[in-house]
Amino acid sequence: MIARIEGKLVKLDTDSALVQVGAVGYEVMLPGYCISALSDKIGSDITLCTMEYYEGTPVGGNLVPRMIGFLSVAERDFFTKFISVKGIGIKKGLRSLSIPIATIAAAIENGDDRTLISLPEVGKRTAQQIIAELKGKLQDFAIGAESARPAEARFKLFQAEALEILIAWGEKRNEAMELIDLACKKHPSINSAEALVPLVYRLKQGIEV
Repeated sequence: MIARIEGKLVKLDTDSALVQVGAVGYEVMLPGYCISALSDKIGSDITLCTMEYYEGTPVGGNLVPRMIGFLSVAERDFFTKFISVKGIGIKKGLRSLSIPIATIAAAIENGDDRTLISLPEVGKRTAQQIIAELKGKLQDFAIGAESARPAEARFKLFQAEALEILIAWGEKRNEAMELIDLACKKHPSINSAEALVPLVYRLKQGIEV
């Protein structure tokens, strides 16, 4: 099994990346938070911790090998635990992880089903199932992820959503995070991405808010 690849990020789609390693280009499936984290890395060398699986059914030999990538070993290990929950397979698990692992792990440990329900393809019943099966087992993942990415990990859900919107609209991650912090300090009562994003742009343009 290929557990790690290092190469140039050639292309980034909504759910996968093309990584050039020597003469070989690897298609690597990625969770949403990884797509956001790598949005400004096209053309740069990156390192991904990977795992492999076969998609399809053995009947008739219809099996397609797939590779999944993560930003760290801890995130890959978290994913392994996450997809062990009843009702969450690999594809659903990848689509669900749209915000940083630290935020998701903390929500599970705190029994915060509202944050989990906000994830793609996670309804109330699935959120409760995740908490029932994983609560008490993810402290190390939450702490490890938070120390690795402290600024983003402390974001509330609406701040993380605003960050993804700003990145999708072409803003640089670090600059967007700084502006989100500043906007929230100036307006501590703000509690939605819809209200936060316009404030960020006003700050960026030098308009007093």
